[in-house]
Amino acid sequence: MSFPYEAPPEPGAAIKVAEGVLWIRIPLPMALNHVNCYALEDDDGWTVVDTGVASDETREIWRKLLDWPLGGKPVKRLLVTHHHPDHIGLAGWFQTELGAELITTRTSWLVARMLVLDEQALPDSETLAYWKSAGMDPDLYERQRESRPFNFADLVEPLPLGFRRIKEGDTLRLGGRTWDVHIGDGHAPEQATLWDRSGELVLGGDQLLASISPNLGVYASEPDADPVAEWLESCERLRPYATDAQLVLPGHKLPFTGLPTRMEQLIDNHHQALIRLREYLSVPRTAADCFPVLFKANITEAIYGLALVEAVAHLNHLLFQGEVTRWRRQDGAWLWQRID
Repeated sequence: MSFPYEAPPEPGAAIKVAEGVLWIRIPLPMALNHVNCYALEDDDGWTVVDTGVASDETREIWRKLLDWPLGGKPVKRLLVTHHHPDHIGLAGWFQTELGAELITTRTSWLVARMLVLDEQALPDSETLAYWKSAGMDPDLYERQRESRPFNFADLVEPLPLGFRRIKEGDTLRLGGRTWDVHIGDGHAPEQATLWDRSGELVLGGDQLLASISPNLGVYASEPDADPVAEWLESCERLRPYATDAQLVLPGHKLPFTGLPTRMEQLIDNHHQALIRLREYLSVPRTAADCFPVLFKANITEAIYGLALVEAVAHLNHLLFQGEVTRWRRQDGAWLWQRID
């Protein structure tokens, strides 16, 4: 693997990464403090790929970008890779204020439009039960249950009615290039990746990241989901399209080459985590107990929620593979143990 660019563009600036293609970086108010966006130039205007979250800061950055380096040409299309707030947050603004056509997958649009309408003052009973079942730290649980939770609408503009659907096998003509659409799953349902038919570029979203692995999480909305299986299947399915010559333009961190190697790593990372987890479950554990064996980072309160949902995801996968069993502890937490 190699990284042709040592540093990202500053907010409000862009780096030309290929003919007619600009790399833009938008700040985020979270632990992963940025998202990569891209602008593809056509004769009639620009296609923007992903947006950042809905905030006054983000809107101001985009207004500056529209003047330069986008040079006042209109944004005709907005392609959103998946429904997470850092990627779809300003889609409604691009549609209503700039008149851009939204292009995304059906699941991305449906989930985003549903979540933006679901505002809560306190965590709902299903979420509280899910936290209990995962063995959340008791002190953190007590603080969270009395606090306003994150609401999707906090960082996502309302989405107007209407979008253009893309799906597996579709072809798009953007930025003077022909792109094949291939769909990934696991991190987000029906995430779009775009593969330049010339073999030069790949728009990878969060499916194809170089130095971090995207979060695979199970949530109260679908507590028996198996995103690890979906992730591994997607990686194996996308793998044949990867070449060493492609410059991958990811949703976070730096653009890179060497995608075949990275695809192997993205698969192997989770297989190795599952092996470690099996060994660790020689005695009963909760999902929260499994942090040390699954993660190399110190799990602070800022990322505790992401760690918890990913631990449940790996435990669910072992359960559906028939390798572990589980039962309820008196306090409602699932205890998981390896089947010998």
